[in-house]
Amino acid sequence: MAFTIAVVGVGLIGGSFALAAKRAGIADRVLGVSSPGTLEKALALGIVDEGLALEEAAPRADLILLSATIHSIIETIPRLRGLARRDAVVTDAGSTKRAIVNTAAAVDGMYFVGGHPMAGKEKGGVEEADPSLFHGRRWVLTTDQGTGDPRFDRLFELVKSIGASPVLMNASGHDAAVARTSHLPQLLSTALAASLEQSFQHEAPVLAGPGLIDATRLALSPYPVWKDILETNRDQISAAMSEYLEEWRAQFEALSREGDLEAQFARAAAFAKRLRE
Repeated sequence: MAFTIAVVGVGLIGGSFALAAKRAGIADRVLGVSSPGTLEKALALGIVDEGLALEEAAPRADLILLSATIHSIIETIPRLRGLARRDAVVTDAGSTKRAIVNTAAAVDGMYFVGGHPMAGKEKGGVEEADPSLFHGRRWVLTTDQGTGDPRFDRLFELVKSIGASPVLMNASGHDAAVARTSHLPQLLSTALAASLEQSFQHEAPVLAGPGLIDATRLALSPYPVWKDILETNRDQISAAMSEYLEEWRAQFEALSREGDLEAQFARAAAFAKRLRE
């Protein structure tokens, strides 16, 4: 059944969600809440049908997607008290979930399901919005408020209809997982590139090959994108780093005493193979 969607934060993810929902025939109207400049572009591109203030858009929406930085989402959620309809579902696209879900739990009369689409591009902004962005990608939906609700089912089916694969997890499980599969790789790539930048004195090494380019790709990510993620998942990221340091220390000790790393290489190769399957 077609219904009205309000997208709060009409950037790459929010804009792509709006386009995908329109293409799937789910959204008969998309209301955009964003900066004036962004709304002007979104209207011109046909991504949103109206640009409104949050106070005007929220009461009209059957589904509200909060798609901005994590701290912005956390600041917006309390403002929805008394604005979001009781029959509506509010969700988000934040990269960490516990702080967001806990904030939403304190807002009476609002039904909230945390979300995290595992999709993106190297370039952001509403101009990059793509209705195919979520096709074949996992989309986490948090189960902290339970799943036996028609509003949850509506969101679940919407996620499937735009080509994504819903994955059900609680907020704590999500944050523990992404600390290891997303946040740790980012920090490793950043540390590697920062170390080499110091070693090579601001010059690109002549002997750099594809392996180094692959290993430092994530280091291109801008800090503002990661600031909120690191601040809201410190404990799990620290735990992931500690686990990594055990393996790193084992390598260091083996090399120092001319030991054998064959077993670690075998375990690592087995995991890398499973990851690619």
